[in-house]
Amino acid sequence: MTKTAALRIRIAPELHQDFLEICKHQDLSASHVLRQFMRSYVEEHRNEQQGELFSINKKRQQHDN
Repeated sequence: MTKTAALRIRIAPELHQDFLEICKHQDLSASHVLRQFMRSYVEEHRNEQQGELFSINKKRQQHDN
């Protein structure tokens, strides 16, 4: 996958330092951990959103009948 976007966030310096230390201790890059979290978050919420859309469509079908 080609990486073509960047994300810039502001966080407390202490949180940043703690995060980097933990990543280093686990032999993972901070970028890898954040991408992994983002994929999990999107997948979790995509499923919720699909469930909501299914529910809306089901209600519409019931209303139309």
